Order: sequence, then structure tokens, then C-alpha cells
Amino acid sequence: MLWPVNFAQLLFPDFSLILCGYLLCRYTALNRRVWEPLESLVYYFLFPVLLFQSIVRSPLDLGVASSLVGAGLTLALLAIGLSYSLPWWPGLRGRIDLRLHAATAQVGFRFNSFIALALADKVAGPQGLLLVAVLIGLCVPVFNIGAVWPMHRHNALPGASLCRELLRNPLILATLSGLVANLAGFQIPDWLAPTISRIGGASLPLGLMAAGAGMQLGSLVLAKGLGVAVLGIKHLLMPLMAWGLARLFGLDQAQTSVLLMFSALPTASSCYVLAARMGYNGSYVAGLVTLSTLLAMLSLPFALGVLQGL
Repeated sequence: MLWPVNFAQLLFPDFSLILCGYLLCRYTALNRRVWEPLESLVYYFLFPVLLFQSIVRSPLDLGVASSLVGAGLTLALLAIGLSYSLPWWPGLRGRIDLRLHAATAQVGFRFNSFIALALADKVAGPQGLLLVAVLIGLCVPVFNIGAVWPMHRHNALPGASLCRELLRNPLILATLSGLVANLAGFQIPDWLAPTISRIGGASLPLGLMAAGAGMQLGSLVLAKGLGVAVLGIKHLLMPLMAWGLARLFGLDQAQTSVLLMFSALPTASSCYVLAARMGYNGSYVAGLVTLSTLLAMLSLPFALGVLQGL
């Protein structure tokens, strides 16, 4: 079993890159005018390439992992439903800004696929990477649709339709096309793979640094209750729901480990980029991404140590 110090070591690079972006933007000539076009590059090109590559990397065998697929999709829908329901929770009803909630809801259910891939082999052995690929391929489109829908509803774009917004979203296009390509047996040619890997590899550090550059920790004070609630869903309720679903769907040990790990991961670093590019309060979301990265150092040992041992 991985000890908390191992999770801290795995998460430290992400946190340090966020901090690096924050310091560069605040204390050097690399101010917001530098980072805004970088956000567009990450959102429209680098992240989509990485998502497509991650999904087509390992063949998906949906028959072998059918129980895990059912548990993962159920967990995804439950987490999305809980995040959407926050404006009606006791103590929050009528006290949170609905537009801010629309941008923030995604933090409660999305996940950092890079850390998922890094942990897969350590948590569940050689089978772990394949099982994580299944969850990434099937849950990322659901999560991205869940992230875009509330922001679309609160965006006053004349004549805009949800379908058009979804079809134009580069993250959704990348994940859906990656899933179709994987099921069709497509593999990235060997001569092209190094270039694709380098493009995708650039998205993580630049995306995290952009999140840090847009971060204003003081903005978290504006909606403390919303932040606590959405992070509580991500780092406490999701692992508890995953533990129950693992038993309900009769998952084996490897599948249970992967689902519990999946539920306790920090939220996706692209949450900030998506919120900022759709015209929402990116600094607030960036602050929550940072806190989620820190909280994952507690939620991962809780899920894989405490819950798995029950």
C-alpha cells in the first residue's frame, strides 16, 4: 500500500507548477497579457491532443471491465448530480451566486487524468493502466458534458444551443473522437507518436502554470461555503460512494482499487482553463484546483487505505 508520503511526492510537482505560475505572473514581467493567449493554446490544442493520446494508448475491452464501467458511470452521474444540487442544500440555498456555482460545479466531479495514469500501476499492478484507460475513455466525455452544461445555461449568448456548445468544445471533441478511435482499433503511427507525446506532455505544465497565473486566493473568501461544499463532494463523498458502488457491482480487488483511486484524485487542472475561456471567474476556480491538489494528499490515503481495508 502507498503511504501518504508517496502521494505527497506524486502531487508535489502539480502544486509546485501552480505556485510557479502564480509567482511569475505576480512578481515578474510575465503578467496576464502573457498568460491569456497561453490559456487559449492549452485549451484549444494542447489539452485535446493529450486527451486523445491518453484514450487511444491502451485498447479498451468493455466486456472484461463491464462491472467497473457500470460503477464508474454511476459514480460520475451521482457526483455530477450532487454538484448541481448545491444551490438547494440547507445553508447554501439562496446564499451562493448561481453563475459562480455554474463555473465551480465541475470541480466536484472532474479528475486529474495525469495523476490517475501515474498511480494506476502502483495501485493495481499491470492491469491497473488498462482499467484506468477504460474509466478515462468513458467518464471524461460525461464529465466534460457535465462541466459545460451549467456554464452554458448561465452564459447569455444569443441563439446559442447546448448541442452547439458541446460540439464546439475541444475537450469533448477530443475525448469522444479518442473513444471512437480506440474502439475502432486505431493506433497512433510510430513515426508520429513522439511528436504527439511531446505536444500532449506540454499541456500539463503549461495548464497548471496558467492556473497559478490566474489564481487569486483572496477570491476564495467570496464564497467559502460553496468552496467547502464542492471540495467535500470531491474528496469525501465521492470516495464513500465509490466504496459502496464497488460492493454493489461486485468489483474484484484490482477494480475496487482503481475505482477508489479514481474517486479520490484531485480535480482536473483544466477546470480553470474551461471556466476562464467560457467567461467565468477563473481565479476562484484556480484556487479550488490548488486546494483540491492539496486535499488529494489526504483523500487518496483515506480511499486506498481506510476504505479499502473495511
